[in-house]
Amino acid sequence: MEVDITRSLGLDIGDKRIGVALSDPQGILASPFTIIHCRDETADIEAIINIIRQNQVKQIIVGLPRSMNGSLGKQAEKVEAFTQKLRKHTEVPVELRDERLSTVSARRLMQATTSKKKQQKAQDDAIAAAIILQSYLDETPNQ
Repeated sequence: MEVDITRSLGLDIGDKRIGVALSDPQGILASPFTIIHCRDETADIEAIINIIRQNQVKQIIVGLPRSMNGSLGKQAEKVEAFTQKLRKHTEVPVELRDERLSTVSARRLMQATTSKKKQQKAQDDAIAAAIILQSYLDETPNQ
């Protein structure tokens, strides 16, 4: 029996780091995958493209940091601009998803599971990406 691979990639894009999450091959469970430490857009996009290729990613879910009132602020505009550039470098579909409170949820989860504060911010980004991706996977029928 052949398993259909429908891996999804979740991205939590910030100014200093990009949190990356990856789903299992069946597209059911999201897990923190890695952190990309931002250098420049070209290098950051190349790092994402490498992850896509190495993991047979079929779709990308990018967290869009809306304000609590739903409006788009400066960071959301940066994320949209970066996402547009990413779309030009891959044929994998890229979808923006409201990420309000995903980082807050990630911090609470980390605090509940560990007392280590070192590297916590970087881990928060990967966990936030996993929360964004898991939310999408939970609401989307398995293709």
